[in-house]
Order: sequence, then C-alpha cells, then structure tokens
Amino acid sequence: METVVHFVNDSVEFYKWSLTIADKRVEKWPMMSSPLPTLGISVLYLLFLWAGPLYMQNREPFQLRKTLIVYNFSMVLLNFYICKELLLGSRAAGYSYLCQPVNYSNDVNEVRIASALWWYYISKGVEFLDTVFFIMRKKFNQVSFLHVYHHCTMFILWWIGIKWVPGGQSFFGATINAGIHVLMYGYYGLAAFGPKIQKYLWWKKYLTIIQMIQFHVTIGHATHSLYTDCPFPAWMQWALIGYAVTFIILFGNFYYQTYRRQPRLKSAKSAVNGVSTAANGTSKAPEVTENGKKQKKGKGKHD
Repeated sequence: METVVHFVNDSVEFYKWSLTIADKRVEKWPMMSSPLPTLGISVLYLLFLWAGPLYMQNREPFQLRKTLIVYNFSMVLLNFYICKELLLGSRAAGYSYLCQPVNYSNDVNEVRIASALWWYYISKGVEFLDTVFFIMRKKFNQVSFLHVYHHCTMFILWWIGIKWVPGGQSFFGATINAGIHVLMYGYYGLAAFGPKIQKYLWWKKYLTIIQMIQFHVTIGHATHSLYTDCPFPAWMQWALIGYAVTFIILFGNFYYQTYRRQPRLKSAKSAVNGVSTAANGTSKAPEVTENGKKQKKGKGKHD
C-alpha cells in the first residue's frame, strides 16, 4: 500500500512540475486548463460502448441518413479549415518541413498554428460521434478494437500535444491527417446518399493505403528529427514513433483481413480507422434475424 501511495504522490508532483513547462498561451483556452474534461469525455465514450448496445438490443436501428450527410460534410469543412490554417500559418511563419522547434511566442502566425492545432484536438472529440452513429444504427461489428483504440487515444494524446507542444513539428502530422480526413469524411458523406452514389465510390480501398503511408511518413519524419538532433522535444518524437507503429500493425492486419484474406467479401468494405466504408454512412446489408423475425438493416427508424 505504501508503494502505491508513493507512486500516486510522485505522479502528482511530476504533473505539477510538467505544468511549469506547459505552453502558457493555451492555458486559458477551452478544455486546456485541466485534463479532467478530456478524460471525463473519454470515460463517457467508453461507458457508451457498453451501454449503447444494451439500449439498442431490442430496438430497431436508426437510419440517420440526413444526420449522417450533415455530420460528414461538416467534418469535411472542419478538417479542410484545419489543414488550410496549418498550411498557410506554417508557410507565413517560415516553417521547415524537416526540423521545426516550437516557438512559444505570441507571434500572430504561431498563435494561428496553435489555434488550428487546438481545433484539430477538438475534432478528435467530435469524432466520437462516429461510434455513436454505428451503435444507433446497430452496426456493432464496425466498432472494432482498432476503431475504439484510434478514437479514444487520439483525443487524449492530442490534449497532451496542445498543452505542451502546440506548434513546431506538431503541425506536420496534423496537416497530413486533416487532409486525409477531408477525403475520408467526403467518402462517408457521399456513401450516406445510398446505393445510387455508393456504386461510384471505387476508391475506398485506397483510403486505407493512404492512411498506412501516412504512418510510415510520420515514423520517417520523427526518426530524421531524432537523428539530426532537431530541437523539438525528443519524448514527443519517440512517443509518436511508438504510436505510429501500433497503427501500422493494426491497420496492416485490418487491410490483410479485409482485402487480401477475404477478397470475395466486398460487402465487408472498410476504409479508414478500422471501420466499414459505410463508416458512418449507409451501406446495403444482408438480412438479419432479430427476435425470430427477419428484417433488413437500414429499414429502421428515420432521423
């Protein structure tokens, strides 16, 4: 018991010390004064993963087509804004794409980049709705370990990123990822229109490939920074490398299972974040039996 007490006390002291080197510019920004809101939302997300399916167990699935169209294209706009702000801000600030330390000044371009990264962090919380829509539509098989791992960890880890390093090298991965999410949510939004549009969406497979390329680029970029002793926090680079490796493993397994091992199961389509290509859109699904009655998915409640 004494060991546990010492561990807790040491952890608290370490956190207090870490606050002394946190970025003072973001201290008063929404959600940034304490990790508790981010952790609380993440806990509620995990609780919904348990309670949501129980609530929907004996209920018809929601269709949510109009909701999904609005949501997905709103996410397209949000990610486009983030990507645009990071590109224009980094260019105006004269950022290097190979090595860029964090500038904690109140320079207008640096604050612009930090603000765009804060919106990127917020977008990761909004993305929890992906899972909510899956569960409301009773697509429980799409809520995979990869899906949950990605959504939950990104929100928490980017709070850390914004708290301590909202600039410098941080802009690189966020810019790429926001750009990919423009394509991803654009795909989901189009898929939500139904079969008439879905038949033209042949590029679902390549979204997964682009994601995996992104992780390899991220590792290469971080490794180069460490090798050249770039004055950006090394702990952040090592954490980024380890995190990207986990995604390469999980996405690689997902890609193999979906497109290599079972190429005939094209209905099990999936593109990004370990979810189906319908992701939070709509897809044609086979009949399922529930409570002794046959019903078709997608014939459930409307918005």
